[in-house]
Amino acid sequence: MTTRRDAVHDTLRNSEGFRSAQDVYAEMRLHGAKIGLTTVYRALQALADGGKVDVLRTDEGESVYRACATDSHHHHLVCRRCGHTVEVAGPAVERWAEMVGTEHGFTEITHTVEVFGTCSSCSSTVRAG
Repeated sequence: MTTRRDAVHDTLRNSEGFRSAQDVYAEMRLHGAKIGLTTVYRALQALADGGKVDVLRTDEGESVYRACATDSHHHHLVCRRCGHTVEVAGPAVERWAEMVGTEHGFTEITHTVEVFGTCSSCSSTVRAG
């Protein structure tokens, strides 16, 4: 990895939850990094392509990023309120995706699955409030 890509990756590894490219850029600049926003975008794309970071699309269509906690294929449970994310395995999803793809004549099947909801902390805050 390049030094700048390493720095972007380090910023994500030290962050909680998913972050936008602008968030990563602002945090890096706050800590004195001399890096441009375009470089942050390129680094995030390279890290995503290399499987080093997870990428989600928000309801507004913005890509947000998080350092992967595992190198294996996984899915996410994401809290709509606070962004808390849990990586989960989905063997049933893997079988289903393969079956549906094969059924329709597709090969080299890939997929991305994110499940959104409200985490227990946010749920208890809403009930208490």
